[in-house]
Amino acid sequence: MIVVKLGGSLSRSDALIRSLNSIKQNYADQAVVIVPGGGAFADQVRLAQQRWQLDDNTAHRMAILAMQQMALLINGLMDDFSIASSVTDIPKQLQRQKIVVWSPDIVELDNASIRASWDITSDSLAAWLAGAISASKLILVKSAIIDENLSLRQLAEKAVVDKGFCDFVSQKTFKIQVINQQNF
Repeated sequence: MIVVKLGGSLSRSDALIRSLNSIKQNYADQAVVIVPGGGAFADQVRLAQQRWQLDDNTAHRMAILAMQQMALLINGLMDDFSIASSVTDIPKQLQRQKIVVWSPDIVELDNASIRASWDITSDSLAAWLAGAISASKLILVKSAIIDENLSLRQLAEKAVVDKGFCDFVSQKTFKIQVINQQNF
């Protein structure tokens, strides 16, 4: 099973639809779970938190809703994909469809003790999910230019992946690939 995290910034151009078509074409014979970034919806959460001085827990919950909105957007673009909202729902959906879009459940993430912080974004949540469903590979598709010579820690320092990502993958056995959307 492969987890593919699609950066929210891909939705600012045709990169999102190109990435979704790439998944359909290149991974049709494999079980794939897409983790959407929050995109413009998450950007609005950041602005609201700044404007209203919302606490991190409130902003975190709103950012999860942003990911859910992106999951609906993806499903609207690719109606042959299905949506799963929990770890236990993913295998059921994969039996019906080869490609599933994860719409994260706030309660499930709370029960997993995932800290509410902008240091933990959809990158880290994708890593958490990959571990929870025993994925063999995690692919992060980004709009940023990726220097393949940099370590994951260096990518976190350059804000290509979130600051919490390395902690989420430190004990995992799945392969990790961080790539620019042009190479996906």
